[in-house]
Amino acid sequence: MTSRVEQAVQKKAEGYNCAQAVACTYCDLVHVDEETMLRITGALGTGMGNMEGTCGAITGACILAGFSPKMGPRFSRRIMTDFKASNGSVTCRELKGVGTGKVLRECSDCVRDAASLVEQAIFTE
Repeated sequence: MTSRVEQAVQKKAEGYNCAQAVACTYCDLVHVDEETMLRITGALGTGMGNMEGTCGAITGACILAGFSPKMGPRFSRRIMTDFKASNGSVTCRELKGVGTGKVLRECSDCVRDAASLVEQAIFTE
């Protein structure tokens, strides 16, 4: 499979939320049509709880794991662990620097990281 990481980043630039950008890029691999995946992930952008919760890019990746017997549930733990190790947080508010003024990671880079983790799971599992 050719990498789709930059396709996910492009979807974000085109107006998809972070969860949609990741999940819709790979929805064909879990046999879900894009319109359905858009609906499933529609409320997950901007971090669950409107920046108070988990980064949308991560939730999009974890939704893919839930649909995919190849990736399986253990992928969710791995993506959270790996993402936090790379970026310092999995919380949208902290990643965006709300309250601290210190941005840890821009949205497009969070999408890029989550998409890369999806591809690692696809290729290595």
